[in-house]
Amino acid sequence: MYGNMGAREVALVTLTAWERQGAWSDLTLKKKIREGALDSRDAALATRLCFGVLQNKLLLDFYLKKFSTVSLSRMENRVLNALRLGVYQLAFLTRVPPSAAVNESVNMVKKYSKNPRSPGLVNGILRAVARNRDCLPVIDGADPEEYLSIRYSHPVWLVRMFLDALGKEEAERLLEANNGEPPTVAQVNTIRTQTSEVLDELREAGVSAEAHPWLPDCITLTGSGNLEQLDCFRTGKIYIQDAGARLAILAAGPEPGMRVLDACAAPGGKSFAAAISMEDRGEIISCDIHAHKKKLIESGAARLGLTSIRTAILDARAPIADWVHAFDLVIADVPCSGLGIIRKKPDIRYKDPQPLKDLPNVQRAILENVSSYVRPGGCLLYCTCTLLDRENGAVVDAFLVSHSEFSLEPFQLPGPAGTQESGMITLWPQRHGTDGFFIAKLRRRV
Repeated sequence: MYGNMGAREVALVTLTAWERQGAWSDLTLKKKIREGALDSRDAALATRLCFGVLQNKLLLDFYLKKFSTVSLSRMENRVLNALRLGVYQLAFLTRVPPSAAVNESVNMVKKYSKNPRSPGLVNGILRAVARNRDCLPVIDGADPEEYLSIRYSHPVWLVRMFLDALGKEEAERLLEANNGEPPTVAQVNTIRTQTSEVLDELREAGVSAEAHPWLPDCITLTGSGNLEQLDCFRTGKIYIQDAGARLAILAAGPEPGMRVLDACAAPGGKSFAAAISMEDRGEIISCDIHAHKKKLIESGAARLGLTSIRTAILDARAPIADWVHAFDLVIADVPCSGLGIIRKKPDIRYKDPQPLKDLPNVQRAILENVSSYVRPGGCLLYCTCTLLDRENGAVVDAFLVSHSEFSLEPFQLPGPAGTQESGMITLWPQRHGTDGFFIAKLRRRV
């Protein structure tokens, strides 16, 4: 059934798997693009369609409810997603001819729906939307939380948290940033090359690449296609890592000769950054609880030619007696809700909030355990890729109440992050142009 799929069909199958099976959209999308043997242009369209629907799902459903006489809850999943794809193209992709947006959705429903009436339903709804694409319904009479929730397709509970943290104006800027298209950010492996050489090589390969505006040895890429096929990636001259994660390692300040533990390391970016900062001199033990992720770290280190990294399978909550006071730097990039990377993984916003409530307990347990591995005078780096204070500053504050041997230490970062006298910073997409990221630097005195 799934053979010879085009871009729109790949997007439909991916969205269906996400909604019905809970599959991560980016992983499913990559798999379906490979199976369909899509060229770079169709792969880009499938990605834009899939991510565009996820970024705007609540708004698309708002429009559909205005034009459909059938309740969305009564529609087959594939029919509803075919409609969302059609409305997304009509409302957001002005270069797509309305006839293509309508007809392709109708054809997919003919192929996938069990209900013979579905093609006619989809045709009627999408033609009505097409006739009104320049005057689509407005979100009228909603309170601020509901308006922002529908307009930017974030659940109300999440909108409420951002409003409490930022106020209406900046919360709206964050929600808008979450629905943008972030550039691909790569770090230069200065063990093997320098930034100017990488930029020349990428440009010769037809890739649009620029030096990051304020982070040294960092480049931004657009229109790069499959990064893994680039020579400079395959030869270990670059690795993919957002500026926010790189800033965490700059805050920690690893130096040549140090012994470092990266306790929750996969896929390995912070270990790689630390090894490069250490000139690949010293020792980094890079750990993860899953064996397949350990292999991912090993393959990345091998590609980059980093010999200071060795890997281990580790539950960061389980104590290891031999590691007590054994490390100059311990990095605890703990499991979190991931709400700082919504712009890269748009489906994260739709997570059930209930299971997320236990995450601070997991984070505190990890921090409690790995803190014992820091030698006197050493550094403990706590970080997450979320924006919720209960997983960030609140975890650090609770830790410090019972650990007077640690204290927060100021650090200096480049660009808009600047000096952090408090020893903690939350990086926000709308402020810093990075992923949402939290960094806390603690120093052990005794």
